[in-house]
Amino acid sequence: MSNAQDTNNRDVTASSSYDLNNREMLKKQMEQMNLPIIEEFRANGGKVGGPFEGKNILLLETIGAKSHQSRINPIGYMKEGDAFVVIASKGGAHTNPDWYHNVLAHPEVWLEVGTERFKAQATIPEREERDRLFAAFVQQEPGFAEYQKNTTRILPVVILRRI
Repeated sequence: MSNAQDTNNRDVTASSSYDLNNREMLKKQMEQMNLPIIEEFRANGGKVGGPFEGKNILLLETIGAKSHQSRINPIGYMKEGDAFVVIASKGGAHTNPDWYHNVLAHPEVWLEVGTERFKAQATIPEREERDRLFAAFVQQEPGFAEYQKNTTRILPVVILRRI
Protein backbone atom coordinates (compact mmCIF):
# COMPACT_ATOMS: atom_id res chain seq x y z
CA MET A 1 0.00 0.00 0.00
CA SER A 2 1.49 3.35 -1.01
CA ASN A 3 0.98 6.67 0.70
CA ALA A 4 -0.72 9.64 -0.97
CA GLN A 5 1.68 12.02 -2.66
CA ASP A 6 1.46 15.64 -3.74
CA THR A 7 2.64 17.06 -7.07
CA ASN A 8 6.22 17.21 -5.77
CA ASN A 9 6.10 13.49 -4.99
CA ARG A 10 6.06 14.13 -1.22
CA ASP A 11 4.16 11.89 1.17
CA VAL A 12 1.12 13.84 2.36
CA THR A 13 -0.61 11.06 4.29
CA ALA A 14 1.02 12.04 7.56
CA SER A 15 0.36 15.70 6.84
CA SER A 16 -3.32 15.04 6.21
CA SER A 17 -3.70 13.12 9.45
CA TYR A 18 -1.70 15.87 11.17
CA ASP A 19 -4.14 18.49 9.85
CA LEU A 20 -7.10 16.46 11.09
CA ASN A 21 -5.46 15.90 14.48
CA ASN A 22 -4.49 19.58 14.67
CA ARG A 23 -8.08 20.62 13.89
CA GLU A 24 -9.41 18.32 16.61
CA MET A 25 -6.83 19.65 19.06
CA LEU A 26 -7.80 23.25 18.25
CA LYS A 27 -11.48 22.38 18.66
CA LYS A 28 -10.79 20.90 22.11
CA GLN A 29 -8.73 23.96 23.09
CA MET A 30 -11.59 26.24 22.05
CA GLU A 31 -14.07 24.18 24.08
CA GLN A 32 -11.75 24.37 27.10
CA MET A 33 -11.37 28.12 26.62
CA ASN A 34 -15.15 28.60 26.34
CA LEU A 35 -16.05 26.46 29.36
CA PRO A 36 -15.04 29.00 32.06
CA ILE A 37 -16.86 31.76 30.14
CA ILE A 38 -20.00 29.62 29.96
CA GLU A 39 -19.76 28.79 33.67
CA GLU A 40 -19.23 32.46 34.60
CA PHE A 41 -22.14 33.51 32.36
CA ARG A 42 -24.48 31.04 34.06
CA ALA A 43 -23.24 31.80 37.57
CA ASN A 44 -23.68 35.57 37.14
CA GLY A 45 -27.02 35.92 35.37
CA GLY A 46 -25.53 36.29 31.92
CA LYS A 47 -22.66 38.61 32.86
CA VAL A 48 -18.97 37.89 32.33
CA GLY A 49 -15.82 39.78 33.16
CA GLY A 50 -12.37 40.11 31.65
CA PRO A 51 -12.26 41.20 28.02
CA PHE A 52 -16.02 40.57 27.74
CA GLU A 53 -17.04 42.77 30.69
CA GLY A 54 -19.91 45.05 29.73
CA LYS A 55 -20.38 43.32 26.37
CA ASN A 56 -23.61 41.76 25.11
CA ILE A 57 -22.92 38.03 25.31
CA LEU A 58 -25.29 35.15 24.67
CA LEU A 59 -24.82 31.41 24.72
CA LEU A 60 -25.64 29.76 21.41
CA GLU A 61 -26.42 26.05 21.60
CA THR A 62 -26.29 24.28 18.26
CA ILE A 63 -26.41 20.71 17.06
CA GLY A 64 -23.17 19.66 15.39
CA ALA A 65 -23.42 19.48 11.60
CA LYS A 66 -21.46 16.22 11.55
CA SER A 67 -21.43 14.99 15.15
CA HIS A 68 -25.10 15.73 15.88
CA GLN A 69 -23.96 16.56 19.43
CA SER A 70 -24.92 19.65 21.38
CA ARG A 71 -22.35 22.47 21.19
CA ILE A 72 -22.41 25.70 23.22
CA ASN A 73 -20.55 28.87 22.27
CA PRO A 74 -20.47 32.26 23.98
CA ILE A 75 -20.96 34.90 21.29
CA GLY A 76 -21.25 38.68 21.22
CA TYR A 77 -24.54 39.97 19.87
CA MET A 78 -26.44 43.06 18.84
CA LYS A 79 -30.21 43.51 19.19
CA GLU A 80 -32.19 44.33 16.03
CA GLY A 81 -35.82 44.72 17.07
CA ASP A 82 -36.74 41.42 18.69
CA ALA A 83 -33.89 39.53 16.98
CA PHE A 84 -30.32 38.85 18.05
CA VAL A 85 -27.62 39.44 15.45
CA VAL A 86 -24.28 37.62 15.64
CA ILE A 87 -21.22 37.60 13.40
CA ALA A 88 -19.39 34.40 12.43
CA SER A 89 -16.01 36.10 12.71
CA LYS A 90 -13.76 33.49 14.32
CA GLY A 91 -11.52 36.43 15.16
CA GLY A 92 -10.92 37.18 11.48
CA ALA A 93 -9.66 33.68 10.65
CA HIS A 94 -9.85 32.50 7.05
CA THR A 95 -12.45 29.84 7.86
CA ASN A 96 -15.90 30.11 9.39
CA PRO A 97 -16.40 28.98 12.98
CA ASP A 98 -17.85 25.51 13.49
CA TRP A 99 -20.99 26.95 15.06
CA TYR A 100 -21.78 28.66 11.73
CA HIS A 101 -21.71 25.32 9.89
CA ASN A 102 -23.91 23.93 12.64
CA VAL A 103 -26.61 26.60 12.20
CA LEU A 104 -26.57 26.07 8.43
CA ALA A 105 -27.18 22.34 8.97
CA HIS A 106 -29.55 22.73 11.94
CA PRO A 107 -31.04 26.25 12.05
CA GLU A 108 -33.19 25.58 15.12
CA VAL A 109 -31.00 26.53 18.08
CA TRP A 110 -31.21 27.38 21.78
CA LEU A 111 -30.17 30.74 23.17
CA GLU A 112 -29.32 31.80 26.69
CA VAL A 113 -29.58 35.54 27.17
CA GLY A 114 -29.18 36.74 30.73
CA THR A 115 -31.05 34.15 32.80
CA GLU A 116 -33.50 33.24 30.04
CA ARG A 117 -33.19 30.15 27.82
CA PHE A 118 -35.33 29.76 24.69
CA LYS A 119 -35.50 28.24 21.21
CA ALA A 120 -34.60 30.37 18.23
CA GLN A 121 -34.42 30.09 14.46
CA ALA A 122 -31.19 31.07 12.71
CA THR A 123 -31.39 32.75 9.31
CA ILE A 124 -28.75 34.16 7.00
CA PRO A 125 -29.70 37.55 5.54
CA GLU A 126 -29.32 38.49 1.88
CA ARG A 127 -26.18 40.49 1.01
CA GLU A 128 -27.71 43.98 1.27
CA GLU A 129 -29.25 43.22 4.68
CA ARG A 130 -26.03 41.52 5.78
CA ASP A 131 -24.02 44.62 4.91
CA ARG A 132 -26.42 46.89 6.80
CA LEU A 133 -26.38 44.67 9.90
CA PHE A 134 -22.61 44.26 9.78
CA ALA A 135 -22.13 48.05 9.63
CA ALA A 136 -24.48 48.48 12.61
CA PHE A 137 -22.61 45.76 14.51
CA VAL A 138 -19.28 47.49 13.83
CA GLN A 139 -20.74 50.71 15.26
CA GLN A 140 -21.36 48.79 18.50
CA GLU A 141 -18.17 46.69 18.37
CA PRO A 142 -15.49 48.37 16.19
CA GLY A 143 -13.09 45.43 16.50
CA PHE A 144 -15.18 43.49 14.01
CA ALA A 145 -14.07 45.85 11.23
CA GLU A 146 -10.51 44.69 11.90
CA TYR A 147 -11.62 41.05 11.80
CA GLN A 148 -13.09 41.69 8.34
CA LYS A 149 -9.86 43.34 7.17
CA ASN A 150 -7.84 40.33 8.33
CA THR A 151 -9.58 37.83 6.06
CA THR A 152 -10.58 37.43 2.43
CA ARG A 153 -13.94 35.86 3.32
CA ILE A 154 -17.01 37.96 3.95
CA LEU A 155 -17.86 37.51 7.63
CA PRO A 156 -21.31 35.93 7.78
CA VAL A 157 -24.09 37.59 9.74
CA VAL A 158 -26.66 35.38 11.44
CA ILE A 159 -30.06 36.55 12.67
CA LEU A 160 -31.51 34.64 15.62
CA ARG A 161 -35.25 34.95 16.29
CA ARG A 162 -37.19 33.42 19.17
CA ILE A 163 -39.63 30.69 18.12
